[in-house]
Amino acid sequence: MQADLWMFMGQSNMAGRGITSERWPETAPELIPGAGWEYRAVSAPFQLFPIAEPFGKDENRQGGINDGTMKTGSLVTSFVNAWYARTRVPVLAVSASKGGSCMKEWQPGSPYLNDAMQRMHDALAFMQSSGHTVPHRYVLWCQGETDGDLGTEEAAYRDMFLRMLDVMRSQGIEKLMMIAIGQCNLPGAETRYDAVNRWQKAIAAEREDVCLVSTRFESMREEGLMKDAFHYYQRGYNLCGEDAGKHAADALFPSYQGADCTKK
Repeated sequence: MQADLWMFMGQSNMAGRGITSERWPETAPELIPGAGWEYRAVSAPFQLFPIAEPFGKDENRQGGINDGTMKTGSLVTSFVNAWYARTRVPVLAVSASKGGSCMKEWQPGSPYLNDAMQRMHDALAFMQSSGHTVPHRYVLWCQGETDGDLGTEEAAYRDMFLRMLDVMRSQGIEKLMMIAIGQCNLPGAETRYDAVNRWQKAIAAEREDVCLVSTRFESMREEGLMKDAFHYYQRGYNLCGEDAGKHAADALFPSYQGADCTKK
């Protein structure tokens, strides 16, 4: 088998907090057969599983990335389906997201980044030992709400983000594909995440190894797709994942659309 490695990293909106409601009864999609496999680095490191939601629900490591029982449904399956429908390249998916995490917690030498990179190397070692090949390595990243809540300054955010990226690149990650964060759904705090959102887009515009693949979360407050102050109904995750998967495919396989990574 041949599959591209995708590390799904960030905080809670990457981990997935999706639920259904009477208004939004949509559940996560079924995986297209053959579109992707989950490597469970913590709970079952000697086999692969077809991707299913909630993705990564048992991938908790003491002293590392531990999201407890919070994962309820993510954007991963919809991303993989959209990616595969365009590229026909299967995905080797690894969960490495932690709800509530700020950029300071993803710095070189930190438990979260160390754990994420160890999960990546474990996945690659498993694939090699099983006779499978992994031509490419990518990260899908969605994080920043906590830094908005903390009031992180732009210079500090940029510096921490780029230090994290340097580690990823040194470990063989080719590109970080970014999903921009959305809005805060608290009265009087509607613009709390605007600065972080703006910085993320600027970094993607400046760096060839960072690609903005979705801004779909930005309009979901107005669409009524937020289930609480920070998170989305499963339909929202499905829409964002599909959008990101299409744009990632267009960016990495430019013969499809000739997409511009800085404008999504």
